[in-house]
Amino acid sequence: GLGPTELMKLNKGLIYGRMTGFGQGGTPQMRDMAGHDINYLAVSGILSTLGTNDKPPNPPINLLGDFAGGGLTLATGVLLALLERHKSGQGQVIDAAMIDGANYVSTFVFNGIAQGGWRNGAAVGSGAGTNLLDGGAPFYRTYLCSDGRSVAVGAIERQFFSELVRGLGFEGDTASRLKRSQMDHRKWPETHKLFEQSFLTKTRDEWSDIFLGRDACVTPVLSVEEAEKFEHNVKRDVFFEGPQGNLEPCAAPKLSRTPGINSATSEGISFPDPGQHSVEILKSIGYNMDTIQALYGSHIIGTSEELEGFEDDEATSKL
Repeated sequence: GLGPTELMKLNKGLIYGRMTGFGQGGTPQMRDMAGHDINYLAVSGILSTLGTNDKPPNPPINLLGDFAGGGLTLATGVLLALLERHKSGQGQVIDAAMIDGANYVSTFVFNGIAQGGWRNGAAVGSGAGTNLLDGGAPFYRTYLCSDGRSVAVGAIERQFFSELVRGLGFEGDTASRLKRSQMDHRKWPETHKLFEQSFLTKTRDEWSDIFLGRDACVTPVLSVEEAEKFEHNVKRDVFFEGPQGNLEPCAAPKLSRTPGINSATSEGISFPDPGQHSVEILKSIGYNMDTIQALYGSHIIGTSEELEGFEDDEATSKL
């Protein structure tokens, strides 16, 4: 009784967000089937583009499906619906499916395939890891350095590539040949080997010093701990210390007039514990203490420690 059909009769301006993996429509079997980020990416088609040519696809943690294709898409949908409501006074239902969202943020890949500029297929060896932005190009990938750490290279444009070649120490005929063949796919393995050998002659930090301030699009690959102390990140307040002393990213984007608040650094604001406000919330919507105690006793509500190991189907049956 809490679906949009019932609730929007009570409030015509209600904006009702629904975020799922496979979406509200489609086939009943898949719509109602359990899944995770990797499954949604697999069905969307975009997982087949990730990884290297000689191995099965590699999921990008759960950033592309859960966070970008799901959470961020739903938030954008809410904002769009709020703007539209100013004109119509009407709310609407937002069907935010991760298979849709992951594809939508990857539109340029589909365009590249359609135009013949992006190799792709479901079988190993069919193209993943051989394209411009997926590690196939020698000027857009990571390289190992002499100390076992890595640098990231993104010198796509000609002027950046020229600066990369110069910074790596290539001169004369070799430099000219590299510049002429930058976009020649047939030459990429040869160029990659030259770059790989060159980066192995110095440590990551030595290369970082060489390329700092130069438009070659070369940066160190930092660990999370290193990123916290990186001077540029420190000056931009990229991170803050969380409630348990843990590292957390600051609110983004940064708004000039109404900036986001980092909860652990603001007086009087802290993260709630799971279940901390259950009693006051339930009392505020009309539950009496006898009913609330019964909910606790049935393990329908409680702290995360109290509910740990309690099976969902058992809690559902009691509810």
